[in-house]
Amino acid sequence: MPEFSVSPLPMSRRNVLRSFAGIGALALGAAACGPGDTPAAPAPSSPSEKKAGRRFGAEWESHTRTFMSWPALEEVWGDQLPSVRDDIARVARAVAEYEPVVLMARPEQQNEAQRACGSQVEVIPLAVDDLWARDTVPLFVEDAEGLLGVDLNFSGWGNKQTHRNDAQVGRLLLEKYDIRRAKAPLVAEGGSFETDGEGTLLITESSVVNKNRNPGKSRDRIEGEIKSSLGIEKVLWLAGVRGQDITDAHVDSIARFTAPGVVLVDRAFPDSPPDVWSRAADQARSVLKDATDARGKSLEVIDLPQPDLDKITGRGDAFVSTYANFYVANGALFMPRFGDAKADDRAKGILQDQFPRRDIVQVKIDTIASGGGGIHCSTHDQPGKPAK
Repeated sequence: MPEFSVSPLPMSRRNVLRSFAGIGALALGAAACGPGDTPAAPAPSSPSEKKAGRRFGAEWESHTRTFMSWPALEEVWGDQLPSVRDDIARVARAVAEYEPVVLMARPEQQNEAQRACGSQVEVIPLAVDDLWARDTVPLFVEDAEGLLGVDLNFSGWGNKQTHRNDAQVGRLLLEKYDIRRAKAPLVAEGGSFETDGEGTLLITESSVVNKNRNPGKSRDRIEGEIKSSLGIEKVLWLAGVRGQDITDAHVDSIARFTAPGVVLVDRAFPDSPPDVWSRAADQARSVLKDATDARGKSLEVIDLPQPDLDKITGRGDAFVSTYANFYVANGALFMPRFGDAKADDRAKGILQDQFPRRDIVQVKIDTIASGGGGIHCSTHDQPGKPAK
């Protein structure tokens, strides 16, 4: 499989801080289970074997709540910390119109976060380092005993950024909500995984078959561990981009399911010079057009074009201008508004066609995007029915 890479890594607010102290202490992949943990599923004997009874649901299914995180560190965001907090508060308030939102904040920052987000958002004291809840909160699956949080052993995207607190989010959050915990046998982040809810998974090879997360492991072994941990039946591998951003190209900015058998794929603005990202999206498109899902069904692949970078309001070398990093909540879908009115409207129309019964809500997130992420990166869904 071709893979695209660029070196060195461009600076962004997601990778500007390197925390070498404590990196060894936070190599969590081999840590023992704590009290109340469900033992990790053993690695399957073949890539086709999966953990019986586990199911990784699709994002468009019902949510109990959305989790988010309050960015904590000036060392990471510099003078943009106030503006990225404004973005996070804006997203939290928007989502809270449709479903409960729980935002984690350091205890000493809880009151500030509560004032910014308003009374509709529940702010809880739980120490975090940065805003990327998609990656730090466990993946939720369901089995015969109910909800299970699969802790992916967050490592700061392969020890690229400080994560002393974010590495503990999975365990502490599940303890607070009395949700069973299973430690995955691999290191990954939530943004690496995209499912149709029917046993099919999209993932980029660059983000998991990587010595900075899973040294010495083959793709076949990692695929078996994913299937066993999440109850997945078929993995569709995309090449991704190695070393160009802090995530090593999470799939949630490249390709997204909108229904079983239907995938949206990022496409660069017409006539844009080709780069590693457009080539990665083109490679994903070519794989998906010839692929079948876990049920043997061919996929419908739909382009989701980016805006004109000369017309957007955000800036920065790490700016993420894809519309693919949307978030599906109860009754609504949240997408970025980049400032290219024509492209914003076009993307909204495509997403409305895919989710005709949901409100399509556009949110300005220029500072989040300048830091290398989007709305999906900053949110994490817990499946289930909302509390009354």
